[in-house]
Amino acid sequence: MDIPDWGVWIVLGLAILQALGLVPIVRRLRGPNSEVRSEARLELLDVVASLLLMSGVMLSLTESESWFWLAVTGFVLMTAVYAVKGIRWLRARRGLAS
Repeated sequence: MDIPDWGVWIVLGLAILQALGLVPIVRRLRGPNSEVRSEARLELLDVVASLLLMSGVMLSLTESESWFWLAVTGFVLMTAVYAVKGIRWLRARRGLAS
């Protein structure tokens, strides 16, 4: 499949924005509050998973080798992160209701 050059630049720009989003997350990881650090760990995993997903899709479309396993790894990691975030949200919501 022939991907136009502008598509590669768009995905590269999105990856750079994701990487820049790591700066505030790393700052929160160094904070004194354990709850904030725990939430920052999940956000860090979320950003890493999205970077894996984007890079895996882009590499599998632009290179002749198959890099799809990288995208699958990112998707699985992202699914696990969102499952944990959902469970935390439900627990917090039930705690507020009672």
